[in-house]
Amino acid sequence: MADRSSPRTAFLTVAEVAEMLRVSRMTVYRWVHSGDLPAVRFGRSFRVPQHAVEAFMENAALHSVVDEDHGPASGAVG
Repeated sequence: MADRSSPRTAFLTVAEVAEMLRVSRMTVYRWVHSGDLPAVRFGRSFRVPQHAVEAFMENAALHSVVDEDHGPASGAVG
């Protein structure tokens, strides 16, 4: 018998992820294919665990804070 007390993982479509992050679906596909965003393949489509999207956004936010703290990269124009 299945344990119903454990939380179920919510999966999002590529289109839903793209809408949440305000990027194109192609960008999400690139992240999935590069391994930056974990996904599961169901037939011909991909589903992304919601917790993976949240972790991806947190990681992106941390990188942007670190980049701002260090200023422009060497060789950057501006």
